[in-house]
Amino acid sequence: MTTTADDYINRVLEFLPQGTPEREQIATELRGHIAERLASGQSTEHVLQQLGHPLALAESYLSAVPLRCASFGRRAVAKLIDVLLILAWIVPVVCLSFFASPEAARPFVLFAAALTASVLAAVYLVVAEWHFGKTIGKHLMSLRVVRESGARISLGQAMVRQLPMFLQMYWIDVLFALFTEKCQRAFELLSKTRVVTADGGQTMRVGAPVTTS
Repeated sequence: MTTTADDYINRVLEFLPQGTPEREQIATELRGHIAERLASGQSTEHVLQQLGHPLALAESYLSAVPLRCASFGRRAVAKLIDVLLILAWIVPVVCLSFFASPEAARPFVLFAAALTASVLAAVYLVVAEWHFGKTIGKHLMSLRVVRESGARISLGQAMVRQLPMFLQMYWIDVLFALFTEKCQRAFELLSKTRVVTADGGQTMRVGAPVTTS
């Protein structure tokens, strides 16, 4: 399948965190840069090959913005907010399921309801961090989840980040954030992700993209 210039630019933008103020400027700069090379007689395939992988190009733009580690306290408050929000809808659902079921079936209903609610909570955490780069708690605390380069995380990375909840080792995982250079949990190191502040007001320097040639 042939990749068009617009497809390539959209892929670059997809790797930029949502809310990046320079997204439109970057798209404009890239379109102009690609058009200039096409006008010189180069093929679209050759131009895009020179620009390199969309992720690498996005990371070259993001390298101009310093990432600031989120403090342990802000991360703890964000997690507490998320837990309270999750419990706010899990507890009523479990209680209603329990009392609305026959007495003999209540132990099984309670287990099934709790399991289903837990899975839905995990899905919320994974999808929120993958698609938006943050949960509600992180949004309220002005935090976001990114790759170590500052680019948006993938679905696989978002899933790996949540594994400690299923492996019953969350607190061991959390303790790593107190001793690692970038305040990363153990599974953040494994997934090559980190939590950074999103309220620094830093601007990205936009210019000619870095090429592999």
